[in-house]
Amino acid sequence: MHAKVDEAKDKMHKAVLHMQEEFAGIRTGRATPAIVEKLKVDYYGSEVPLQQLASFSVPEPRVLVISAYDKSAIKAIEKAIQASDVGVTPSNDGAVIRLTFPELTADRRKQLVKVVKARAEDGRVAVRNVRRHARQELEKLTHDVIAEIDTMSGHKEKELLEV
Repeated sequence: MHAKVDEAKDKMHKAVLHMQEEFAGIRTGRATPAIVEKLKVDYYGSEVPLQQLASFSVPEPRVLVISAYDKSAIKAIEKAIQASDVGVTPSNDGAVIRLTFPELTADRRKQLVKVVKARAEDGRVAVRNVRRHARQELEKLTHDVIAEIDTMSGHKEKELLEV
């Protein structure tokens, strides 16, 4: 029974970590590598996460600099950023890619609030589902143990009657 509780705790912890990653990927007015590091880049015919192809730096609060380990991958990285929903046009100087994030408008802030609320609700639902599933399993286990005890006590009563 202890294993079921530990399993539920582990699943809930993973759900919380997933939500933290989701929140980190939301584009606010500040530059952060989490916005682009999970982007898939077509690199020599295979889809590779950007974090495996480049390093990131934030020299200014609204500027993200992406330095590719392999300079031949810069065009592919730029293409992946343009195709994504990041909403920022990359500028390529041949050595690095710069993403300059604009200031947030009031409309964009309202949209972000809606996105954050929706993702937070998804996280709460995930944790609730884990909790409900764990509770159902524990109730079933308890019911099975009680049934086993009842069965065992019924056998002992028969043995006592036979004596």
